Amino acid sequence: MTITAAHISPIVALIAGILILIMPRFLNFIVAIYLIVVGLAGLGVFKMLRF
Repeated sequence: MTITAAHISPIVALIAGILILIMPRFLNFIVAIYLIVVGLAGLGVFKMLRF
């Protein structure tokens, strides 16, 4: 399976949800990282890097 920008958002959301359940103190960091990754994916940065 080829991972595209459409696949990154749900994968990151799943990982973030699991981490929030395990470590609720890190909610701010997890949300910030999620937003950065989704923003980069939306801009097409990962396509340029061949991810």
